Amino acid sequence: MTSETETPECCPPFDPAPWDGKLFEWKNKKFIKDSVTTQNYMPLNFGEVVMRMNEKVARAGAEIPDWLCLSDHTSESNMDLYLAVDREVEGAENLTLSGKFLSKVYEGDFEKTGEWCADFEGYAKGQGLEIKKWYMWYTTCPACAEKYGKNYVVIIAEVQ
Repeated sequence: MTSETETPECCPPFDPAPWDGKLFEWKNKKFIKDSVTTQNYMPLNFGEVVMRMNEKVARAGAEIPDWLCLSDHTSESNMDLYLAVDREVEGAENLTLSGKFLSKVYEGDFEKTGEWCADFEGYAKGQGLEIKKWYMWYTTCPACAEKYGKNYVVIIAEVQ
């Protein structure tokens, strides 16, 4: 006799429609920032950092709009995370982003990141936009991506 237990949902299902091929104007959009240790760009403590950030947000009684979490791969040993919040969060590094941001949704294995980046670069150029700064949004953890059967990644770039 076996009993199967459903994996609890830790990441909400992601709807790609509001993010695919969109241009946003952000004015002082609130985020908190933390850093992930990486090795050859592969995160080593991503989950731990996200949990730490979520705990700070919960303690502050804040919300995470759209569950938006931007990853900025600053080097092969560091990735900065920017978690969207609806208010300032005590005990966190608070900052804002302003400007025009282009987004495009991709789906599949992370091995395709190079292809996605090349496609996004062409997409931005086709829109007459120049990329100033790149971010990746990994919309679900690996367990939830497997549960949902989709691994959506959104490239979001500040553009001019």
